[in-house]
Amino acid sequence: MTLEDEKPLHVIVTAGPTREYIDPVRYLSNESSGTMGFAIARAAAERGYRVTLIAGPVHQETPPGVDRVDVVSALDMLAALKEHFPGADAIFMAAAVGDFRPAERFEGKWKRKEEGGDGTTLALVENPDLLATIAAEKGARKVIAFALETADGEARAAKKLITKNADYIVLNGAAALNAASSSVTLIDRKGVVWKREDRPKSETAGRLVDLLT
Repeated sequence: MTLEDEKPLHVIVTAGPTREYIDPVRYLSNESSGTMGFAIARAAAERGYRVTLIAGPVHQETPPGVDRVDVVSALDMLAALKEHFPGADAIFMAAAVGDFRPAERFEGKWKRKEEGGDGTTLALVENPDLLATIAAEKGARKVIAFALETADGEARAAKKLITKNADYIVLNGAAALNAASSSVTLIDRKGVVWKREDRPKSETAGRLVDLLT
């Protein structure tokens, strides 16, 4: 489908971190700022696409023309994906979703120091794999995944692309977190498509949106 068609592409973008609360004031999270996901949403909207942005807790302004759905936890994000993905044509899974959540969320503030002893253990359970869950039923829709790796990046990203049933995967490193620019490698099922070294995320976002045409 192109912009000349009567109905524009419906693109979903996930962005930012998730928070997994231990108690009312403490949570597990990461350094994602959501900058890349918001840049992709903006670039897609500027092309005339219908964009649904599913955003974790970040301090980012909603791009013009974008429908924003705010979520907190990985389970919240999965629920939003299940609601919106069935009617979409493509998805950019740019969010940094937490792999684990506390097995128990304390209703009141966790008084760890009152328990005594020199250490403690926090029981965790694994969150659902959002990418694999959504991509399992993607059909002809394009799924662009993201991978942050600190070692053996290309090999690990290529493996993830296959196991998660994505069409493309964007590899970056830890330096991309909470930064305005990043170095990325785009990989498809044949291998590396292109690389961009230390480029503004807004510029890279435009290149990624080109994958939809």
